[in-house]
Amino acid sequence: MVIRDVMRSFGVILLCCAAAACALSRSTDEPVHTYVLGPAESAWDGGTPAMPPGVHGVLVVGLPQAEAGFEQPRIAYVQRPYEVNYYATNQWADTPARMLVPLLIHSLESTGLWRAVVPMPTTVRGDYRLDTSGLLLQQEFFQQPSRTRIVLRAQLIDLNDQRLMGARSFDALEPAPSDDAYGGVLAANRAAAQLLHAVKDWIRSCLKGTGQSNC
Repeated sequence: MVIRDVMRSFGVILLCCAAAACALSRSTDEPVHTYVLGPAESAWDGGTPAMPPGVHGVLVVGLPQAEAGFEQPRIAYVQRPYEVNYYATNQWADTPARMLVPLLIHSLESTGLWRAVVPMPTTVRGDYRLDTSGLLLQQEFFQQPSRTRIVLRAQLIDLNDQRLMGARSFDALEPAPSDDAYGGVLAANRAAAQLLHAVKDWIRSCLKGTGQSNC
Protein backbone atom coordinates (compact mmCIF):
# COMPACT_ATOMS: atom_id res chain seq x y z
CA MET A 1 0.00 0.00 0.00
CA VAL A 2 2.71 2.41 1.01
CA ILE A 3 4.82 1.44 -2.02
CA ARG A 4 1.85 2.04 -4.32
CA ASP A 5 1.28 5.54 -2.84
CA VAL A 6 4.96 6.39 -3.20
CA MET A 7 4.97 5.27 -6.85
CA ARG A 8 1.82 7.28 -7.53
CA SER A 9 3.39 10.41 -6.00
CA PHE A 10 6.57 9.82 -7.98
CA GLY A 11 4.53 9.54 -11.17
CA VAL A 12 2.78 12.88 -10.46
CA ILE A 13 6.15 14.55 -9.95
CA LEU A 14 7.44 13.14 -13.26
CA LEU A 15 4.34 14.44 -15.08
CA CYS A 16 4.79 17.91 -13.57
CA CYS A 17 8.45 17.98 -14.59
CA ALA A 18 7.59 16.86 -18.12
CA ALA A 19 4.92 19.57 -18.41
CA ALA A 20 7.37 22.22 -17.20
CA ALA A 21 9.98 21.02 -19.71
CA CYS A 22 7.43 21.25 -22.54
CA ALA A 23 6.47 24.77 -21.51
CA LEU A 24 10.09 25.87 -21.44
CA SER A 25 10.84 24.32 -24.83
CA ARG A 26 7.79 26.01 -26.39
CA SER A 27 8.82 29.41 -25.01
CA THR A 28 12.31 29.10 -26.45
CA ASP A 29 11.32 27.66 -29.83
CA GLU A 30 10.82 31.11 -31.35
CA PRO A 31 13.35 33.83 -30.48
CA VAL A 32 12.09 37.35 -29.83
CA HIS A 33 13.02 39.77 -32.63
CA THR A 34 13.72 43.36 -31.58
CA TYR A 35 13.57 46.33 -33.98
CA VAL A 36 14.34 50.04 -33.94
CA LEU A 37 13.06 53.11 -35.75
CA GLY A 38 15.89 54.44 -37.90
CA PRO A 39 14.95 56.20 -41.15
CA ALA A 40 17.46 56.40 -44.01
CA GLU A 41 19.99 59.22 -44.05
CA SER A 42 17.84 61.12 -46.57
CA ALA A 43 15.39 61.79 -43.73
CA TRP A 44 17.93 64.14 -42.15
CA ASP A 45 18.26 66.36 -45.22
CA GLY A 46 17.20 69.74 -43.88
CA GLY A 47 17.47 71.63 -47.15
CA THR A 48 18.69 75.22 -47.28
CA PRO A 49 17.37 77.37 -44.41
CA ALA A 50 15.46 80.43 -45.57
CA MET A 51 17.02 82.46 -42.75
CA PRO A 52 20.43 82.70 -41.04
CA PRO A 53 21.42 79.48 -39.27
CA GLY A 54 20.59 79.38 -35.56
CA VAL A 55 18.57 82.59 -35.72
CA HIS A 56 15.70 81.14 -33.69
CA GLY A 57 17.73 80.21 -30.64
CA VAL A 58 16.96 77.10 -28.60
CA LEU A 59 14.13 74.65 -29.26
CA VAL A 60 13.15 72.27 -26.47
CA VAL A 61 11.36 69.06 -27.43
CA GLY A 62 9.05 67.19 -25.08
CA LEU A 63 8.49 63.43 -24.92
CA PRO A 64 5.52 62.54 -27.15
CA GLN A 65 2.38 61.42 -25.33
CA ALA A 66 1.20 58.11 -26.75
CA GLU A 67 -2.36 57.00 -27.36
CA ALA A 68 -3.69 54.31 -25.03
CA GLY A 69 -2.34 50.92 -26.05
CA PHE A 70 0.75 52.37 -27.73
CA GLU A 71 2.77 53.32 -24.65
CA GLN A 72 4.68 50.00 -24.65
CA PRO A 73 7.41 48.38 -26.80
CA ARG A 74 5.08 45.71 -28.23
CA ILE A 75 4.51 46.01 -32.00
CA ALA A 76 0.84 46.74 -32.60
CA TYR A 77 -1.29 45.66 -35.53
CA VAL A 78 -5.01 45.92 -36.33
CA GLN A 79 -7.19 43.65 -38.44
CA ARG A 80 -10.44 45.45 -37.77
CA PRO A 81 -11.28 48.91 -36.37
CA TYR A 82 -10.96 49.52 -32.62
CA GLU A 83 -9.22 46.20 -31.87
CA VAL A 84 -5.47 46.37 -31.22
CA ASN A 85 -3.34 43.21 -31.33
CA TYR A 86 0.36 42.69 -30.65
CA TYR A 87 2.96 40.40 -32.22
CA ALA A 88 4.04 37.67 -29.79
CA THR A 89 7.72 37.34 -30.74
CA ASN A 90 8.42 40.74 -32.30
CA GLN A 91 8.94 43.96 -30.37
CA TRP A 92 10.41 47.46 -30.53
CA ALA A 93 13.67 48.17 -28.70
CA ASP A 94 11.82 50.86 -26.71
CA THR A 95 8.43 52.52 -26.68
CA PRO A 96 7.55 54.37 -29.93
CA ALA A 97 7.55 57.67 -28.02
CA ARG A 98 11.08 57.22 -26.68
CA MET A 99 12.38 56.06 -30.05
CA LEU A 100 10.83 59.06 -31.80
CA VAL A 101 12.42 61.76 -29.61
CA PRO A 102 16.06 61.41 -30.84
CA LEU A 103 14.76 61.15 -34.42
CA LEU A 104 12.84 64.42 -34.03
CA ILE A 105 15.85 66.12 -32.47
CA HIS A 106 18.24 64.92 -35.18
CA SER A 107 15.79 65.95 -37.90
CA LEU A 108 15.22 69.43 -36.47
CA GLU A 109 18.95 69.96 -35.92
CA SER A 110 19.50 69.25 -39.61
CA THR A 111 17.47 72.34 -40.58
CA GLY A 112 20.17 74.67 -39.23
CA LEU A 113 17.46 77.00 -37.90
CA TRP A 114 18.28 76.45 -34.24
CA ARG A 115 21.27 77.23 -32.08
CA ALA A 116 20.42 74.03 -30.22
CA VAL A 117 17.65 71.44 -30.06
CA VAL A 118 17.32 70.02 -26.54
CA PRO A 119 15.12 67.21 -25.17
CA MET A 120 13.04 67.75 -22.04
CA PRO A 121 13.43 67.69 -19.11
CA THR A 122 16.24 70.25 -19.23
CA THR A 123 17.55 73.20 -17.25
CA VAL A 124 18.36 75.01 -20.50
CA ARG A 125 16.18 78.03 -21.13
CA GLY A 126 14.41 77.54 -24.45
CA ASP A 127 13.05 80.09 -26.89
CA TYR A 128 10.51 77.68 -28.40
CA ARG A 129 8.97 74.41 -27.29
CA LEU A 130 7.62 71.57 -29.41
CA ASP A 131 4.94 69.49 -27.67
CA THR A 132 3.65 66.32 -29.29
CA SER A 133 0.76 64.04 -28.35
CA GLY A 134 -1.61 61.43 -29.73
CA LEU A 135 1.24 59.21 -30.96
CA LEU A 136 0.03 56.05 -32.67
CA LEU A 137 2.15 53.48 -34.51
CA GLN A 138 0.40 50.43 -35.96
CA GLN A 139 0.42 48.01 -38.88
CA GLU A 140 -2.98 47.85 -40.56
CA PHE A 141 -4.34 44.74 -42.28
CA PHE A 142 -7.46 46.37 -43.74
CA GLN A 143 -6.19 45.65 -47.26
CA GLN A 144 -3.31 43.99 -49.11
CA PRO A 145 -0.55 44.82 -48.86
CA SER A 146 -0.80 45.84 -45.22
CA ARG A 147 0.24 49.39 -44.33
CA THR A 148 1.92 51.01 -41.35
CA ARG A 149 0.53 54.26 -39.97
CA ILE A 150 2.12 56.87 -37.68
CA VAL A 151 -0.10 59.60 -36.26
CA LEU A 152 1.16 62.57 -34.24
CA ARG A 153 -0.22 65.94 -33.14
CA ALA A 154 2.25 68.80 -32.63
CA GLN A 155 2.12 72.24 -31.00
CA LEU A 156 4.78 74.93 -31.39
CA ILE A 157 4.98 77.42 -28.51
CA ASP A 158 6.91 80.71 -28.40
CA LEU A 159 8.27 80.70 -24.85
CA ASN A 160 9.44 84.32 -24.94
CA ASP A 161 5.95 85.65 -25.74
CA GLN A 162 4.16 82.75 -24.03
CA ARG A 163 1.93 82.13 -27.04
CA LEU A 164 0.84 79.18 -29.10
CA MET A 165 2.15 79.69 -32.61
CA GLY A 166 0.19 76.81 -34.11
CA ALA A 167 -0.90 73.19 -33.94
CA ARG A 168 -1.25 70.47 -36.55
CA SER A 169 -1.98 66.75 -36.80
CA PHE A 170 0.24 64.54 -38.96
CA ASP A 171 -0.67 61.17 -40.46
CA ALA A 172 1.95 59.17 -42.37
CA LEU A 173 0.99 55.90 -44.08
CA GLU A 174 3.30 53.52 -45.96
CA PRO A 175 2.69 50.11 -47.61
CA ALA A 176 4.52 47.12 -46.12
CA PRO A 177 6.72 45.02 -48.47
CA SER A 178 5.48 41.88 -46.69
CA ASP A 179 2.50 41.08 -44.48
CA ASP A 180 4.50 40.24 -41.37
CA ALA A 181 6.17 42.06 -38.49
CA TYR A 182 9.37 42.83 -40.39
CA GLY A 183 7.44 44.20 -43.35
CA GLY A 184 5.59 46.42 -40.90
CA VAL A 185 8.87 47.62 -39.38
CA LEU A 186 10.28 48.56 -42.81
CA ALA A 187 7.09 50.48 -43.59
CA ALA A 188 7.24 52.14 -40.15
CA ASN A 189 10.69 53.52 -40.90
CA ARG A 190 9.51 54.98 -44.21
CA ALA A 191 6.46 56.44 -42.49
CA ALA A 192 8.71 57.95 -39.80
CA ALA A 193 10.85 59.62 -42.47
CA GLN A 194 7.70 61.02 -44.10
CA LEU A 195 6.51 62.30 -40.72
CA LEU A 196 9.84 63.96 -39.90
CA HIS A 197 9.85 65.83 -43.21
CA ALA A 198 6.29 67.02 -42.66
CA VAL A 199 7.03 68.28 -39.14
CA LYS A 200 10.13 70.15 -40.37
CA ASP A 201 8.24 71.82 -43.21
CA TRP A 202 5.42 72.81 -40.87
CA ILE A 203 7.78 74.38 -38.31
CA ARG A 204 9.54 76.27 -41.11
CA SER A 205 6.23 77.71 -42.26
CA CYS A 206 5.38 78.73 -38.67
CA LEU A 207 8.67 80.57 -38.27
CA LYS A 208 8.31 82.36 -41.62
CA GLY A 209 4.77 83.57 -41.00
CA THR A 210 3.49 86.32 -38.78
CA GLY A 211 0.25 84.66 -37.73
CA GLN A 212 -1.34 81.30 -37.03
CA SER A 213 -2.59 81.02 -40.61
CA ASN A 214 0.84 79.59 -41.51
CA CYS A 215 0.65 77.00 -38.74
